Amino acid sequence: MRDKVIVTGGAGFIGSHLVDLLLKKGFKVIVIDNFETGRKENLKTTKKKNLEIFKADIADYNKVYKKFKNVKYVFHLAALADIVPSIENPKKYYKTNVTGTLNVLTASSKYNVKKVIYAASASCYGIPKKYPTDENSKINTEYPYALTKNLGERLLSHWSKVYKLSAVSLRLFNVYGLRSRTTGAYGAMFGVFLAQKLKNKPLTVVGNGKQTRDFTYVTDVVDAFYKAANSKVFHDIFNVGTGKPISVNYIVKSLGGKFVRIPKRPGEPDNSQANINKIRKALNWKPKVNIDQGIKILINNINDWKTAPVWTPKKIKIKTKKWFQYLK
Repeated sequence: MRDKVIVTGGAGFIGSHLVDLLLKKGFKVIVIDNFETGRKENLKTTKKKNLEIFKADIADYNKVYKKFKNVKYVFHLAALADIVPSIENPKKYYKTNVTGTLNVLTASSKYNVKKVIYAASASCYGIPKKYPTDENSKINTEYPYALTKNLGERLLSHWSKVYKLSAVSLRLFNVYGLRSRTTGAYGAMFGVFLAQKLKNKPLTVVGNGKQTRDFTYVTDVVDAFYKAANSKVFHDIFNVGTGKPISVNYIVKSLGGKFVRIPKRPGEPDNSQANINKIRKALNWKPKVNIDQGIKILINNINDWKTAPVWTPKKIKIKTKKWFQYLK
């Protein structure tokens, strides 16, 4: 009999890739997604055998908790992302990212799930004082999205300590790859760039483009989730990145074409670099896809963004103006 697992947010960018991997590994997968940001198209090539798609909001405990019965692992990726919308509507973010996580943990405890693996965020570090940034660095959440994701992480630690629930948090840095979203003015950078490139629009570069990010290809990221689930680690927190930051200008040059500059967003670090020594040792995990290989995969599959919306600098400026009143 196949082991049953849950992937919350399984129709999302990272979640759908994780679903693909788990099905290949022989699991029966239940996707729980309200499809607010997840897309059915992300699962269209997924083999439907051993896959159940349950449309529901994790913030609604009574609707979702019964799905956790007889489940071995829970991969909790469902969340609201984006910085500015979280500032404008923190209550909504709290409901999904905190209450939703509480519901996942409550249901997991109720049905004795073996382990919960949580998609935490490196945004918890804010603007780090040390690079590469390790897991012991100071937590300094700069906006509600980062705060709510970190509160979810702290809930996992508490449930592990008090209720003896095995729980692992993976602090994701900058994830990119096929199916990355373009929705929202602050959508994933690669998704935005590729949609713009396909429609012969200039790439919108934030600031001077010299800022660096620790870009990790999505298949490497989902491999970290899988290894965390199958490890003997009862509870811990791990960075997931490459440790090799790349500048935005390098990405723009690699993709080619024209670009325009838009105002820098306050509250974001100029640099991002993960220290991944801990996850290398504990989970025997390391990234396999380097940035040039990843970009090549994206360009070879650029038609995946053919129907994606393109966001303009004008829309971004409108959003950015609102942001300044919060971060002065």
